[in-house]
Formats: sequence, structure tokens, C-alpha cells
Amino acid sequence: MPRIDTHHHVVPDFYRNALRAKGIDAAGGRTLPDWNLDSTFSTMAALSVNAAVLSVSTPGTTFLDDPDQASQLAAQLNDHNADLARQHPDRLGFLATVPTPHAGPSAREAARALDELGADGVTLLANAQGNYLGEPGLDELWEVLDAREAVVFIHPADLPGPAVSDLPPFATDFLLDTSRAAYLLVRNGIRRKYPRIRFLLSHGGGFVPYASHRMAIAILGDTGRGITDSLDEFRTFYFDTALTASPAALPTLLAFAAPGHITFGSDWPFAPVAAATYFATALEDYRELTDADRAAIDWSTAATLFPRFGPSDQAPSDLDIGLAGAVRRRLMRVVSRAMRT
Repeated sequence: MPRIDTHHHVVPDFYRNALRAKGIDAAGGRTLPDWNLDSTFSTMAALSVNAAVLSVSTPGTTFLDDPDQASQLAAQLNDHNADLARQHPDRLGFLATVPTPHAGPSAREAARALDELGADGVTLLANAQGNYLGEPGLDELWEVLDAREAVVFIHPADLPGPAVSDLPPFATDFLLDTSRAAYLLVRNGIRRKYPRIRFLLSHGGGFVPYASHRMAIAILGDTGRGITDSLDEFRTFYFDTALTASPAALPTLLAFAAPGHITFGSDWPFAPVAAATYFATALEDYRELTDADRAAIDWSTAATLFPRFGPSDQAPSDLDIGLAGAVRRRLMRVVSRAMRT
């Protein structure tokens, strides 16, 4: 079955150098991984991915305080990723980076990327320099995105405040960061005010599916809004399966998400191929999924959000994994299944 990876990162050399110039050699508690285009395609083959939507992970451009510098780096990243998508239009798409928390520059770069570069959507960090999505101040950006019915991929960042010893942010903090952003988008009425934006929450939405009713009760107590109204808005989010497709998490995600609102995600290269394979195999082995469910998660939902890839019968089939790659993939799947027993 063909598959689209909606959570697939890039770390171009010029971006790595910009981070290192500021003393940054890790993100989310993980050392910046190696990346090149060949490794993207080899990973796609290992994970049975026919097409991938490229994005830049945390910290985005937030490590640059000057709005002009942040805007210049965002534009450079978008030009780079647009070029990759132009070279491989049936295999690669991309989500634009914008210089949040700066609303005006972010709105302008989003419009440029969507209108001129052919971006498939925009990546927004759940919090940018401590400013959360859903808090006041981003209406100029929301208006640009709503007018274009844009896909907005919400990716977590390090939580504001000091890190906790021996607790890498990607393990738990990232889930909370995404959940905070989703909560504020609903609580503060952004979902109602800008209904044409399609929000895709990474990592299964953090804690949103699990804690959605608790969140809705909190919003009731704070604003008087009905529980079902808030739950309906939480269900307008899309969710990817990156580091989430486990026998423990999948039942809750499937029970909560609206039909056709789950996409496949790997989180590569921040998630090593072995980790991505572990969760991909768990998804494949989950017996409660119907064939229609699998088709939606693997392709059709993502193809609706990112129509450049077309229906599944038009998916590129030249995964080109070779004999060695095929053996390696089978071995990794055996190991992944053994780890879950």
C-alpha cells in the first residue's frame, strides 16, 4: 500500500551551520542528526514511503532574535526546500518555515512561500520564544493562512523554562507543548475565527486525544462554552502517527480523531530509522484497523491535505530499495516486532 510521510524533517548544511554559530548542536534533547537527500530517499524506502512532506524541526528560526535575520533564514530554508520539491514533484513536498513569533514577517513569508514557491503548507512551532499559538498577537498570520485554506503543521519546541535533569524534551515535554498550543487554539477561539485553516498536530496530538474531555471541562469552567462544542473543535485537528503508533496510544487516537484525520509520520531523521520502523510496524500490525482505515492513514488523508501527490493509484512505485535494502527492512521489522513482545 502506498504511503505519504507527513512528518519528515530536513537539516540542510547551511541551517546546521547557522545553529552551530549560536552554540546549538541539539534539538529536543537530541544531537542534530545528519541529513542529505540521498538519506531521505533511502529512509523512505526503508519505511515503505512513496512521498514525503519536508519540514524544518525546532528551533526553526527562533534562535535568532532579530526579525530580519530570522526572516532571511526562513526564506533561505523555503527556497532550498522548494527547489527539492521542484526537482522531485511526485516524491517530495514541503512545509514553509516562518519567523515566528514575529507576526508581520511571518505573514509575509507565509504568503510568499504559499503563493510563489508552491509550499504545501506552513510549519508553526507550538511555542516560539515562549509565545504560544493561540495567544493574542498572530492575527495577521492567521488571516493569511485562513484566506489560503492552508495546512498548518504544529511541531513542538522546548518548553519555556528550565530543563529537567535526565528528562530529554522529546520524551514528554514535546507532548505537553503540542497540547498547550492545541488547547489555546480552542480556548481562545482561533479555531472558530479561522475555520479554513487545517491544523495537523504532530506526535498524535500530544496529550489531546487522551485528555480532550478534561480540557473541554476546563474550557467550560473558564469560558462557559459547552463541552461538546470544545470537543467538536478539538476533533477538527488532524493528527500524525510519528512516535505514536503503539498498541497503547493507537486505540485512544482512533477513538478520538474524526474519520479521515490521521496521517502517517516518521519524524526522521530526529527519530532514527530503527525507532521509526518500530512504530511503523506497530501500525501495520494493529489488527483493529480496517483496510479503509489503513488506506486513509497511509495515503488518502494526506493526499487530501497535500493534493500534489494525487490519489493512491498515482503514487510513485519506484521505491528502489534494492536487495540489501529489502533484507535490511525485513530484519528491522522482525526486530521491531520482537521489541514489543
